[in-house]
Amino acid sequence: RWAARALYEDLYCARGDMENRIKECQLDLYADRTSAHTMRANQLRLWLASFAYVLICALRRLGLAHTRLAEATCGTIRLKLLKIGAQVRVSVRRIKVAMASA
Repeated sequence: RWAARALYEDLYCARGDMENRIKECQLDLYADRTSAHTMRANQLRLWLASFAYVLICALRRLGLAHTRLAEATCGTIRLKLLKIGAQVRVSVRRIKVAMASA
């Protein structure tokens, strides 16, 4: 038997938080993409997305503590820190790399 307050705070809220973490992994790190033809390829995709989630959570906990990204979602961390776009132009004499200003 559970008291109503303890049931809500300890069990129900923890369940909702876990569902939010699963949804974050699926939407932000594309863990729901299992469209390959073989089971092994789909399993590898899921493993890589799960490993990326663990790494981003460790980055958030250890590297981004006491910053404005300490409570950010995986998608925000991916967009603001990890997703770097560049355009490479190769000419006869040089190679130019143009980085995005954002």
